[in-house]
Amino acid sequence: MRKLKLAVMISGSGTNLQAIIDACNAPEYPAEIMVVISNRPTAKGLERARQSGLTAVCIDHTEYENRADFEAELHTRLKENEVELVCLAGFMRLLGADFVSRWKDRMINIHPSLLPSYKGLHTHERAIEDGAKFGGCTLHFVRPEMDDGPIIMQAAVPITPDDTEQSLIQRVLVQEHIIYTAGIRMIAEGRVRVSGRKCVFKDTNWPETNLISPTP
Repeated sequence: MRKLKLAVMISGSGTNLQAIIDACNAPEYPAEIMVVISNRPTAKGLERARQSGLTAVCIDHTEYENRADFEAELHTRLKENEVELVCLAGFMRLLGADFVSRWKDRMINIHPSLLPSYKGLHTHERAIEDGAKFGGCTLHFVRPEMDDGPIIMQAAVPITPDDTEQSLIQRVLVQEHIIYTAGIRMIAEGRVRVSGRKCVFKDTNWPETNLISPTP
């Protein structure tokens, strides 16, 4: 079975990275990680990668005079490792339009909200403060605008009156791991493609029930 060649780019602990590593360890999973890249040398995810026998590289953005030079090095490393799909998994650097255009429809990101709502940071805190009844996460193709691009998959998580930012983060994170690995599988199997601002799917199941919170 041919496997889609991935790069996972991180800045922190790498919990989504670990979910992708675990998925790729299954023989029937149609993707493999070629390289893990962090822009921070202290990122714990680098050690996760090395413990799993993966190539792990730090490209420290602070060592480059400008973003263009930093992103040129990123691009070089991705090409050297024959990467076909870039997976941003807690990569906390905004990427420039030139870099994004080079990897258009070949780079995906996970964001901890139901886009297009709550772009940017502190998504869970903002949702709780606004009295939103659902939080969640979104897997999407990357575009130059922050937290924008065709949506591949979303997971909704009810927000309870007792929720704190941390409790909601933990519940949403579980769903991030599920939809990230499922979305990669769909891309690898050719079941999702981009058409304009949307994704088009084939051989895909859709939920038959609605979610209401609080329950009537």
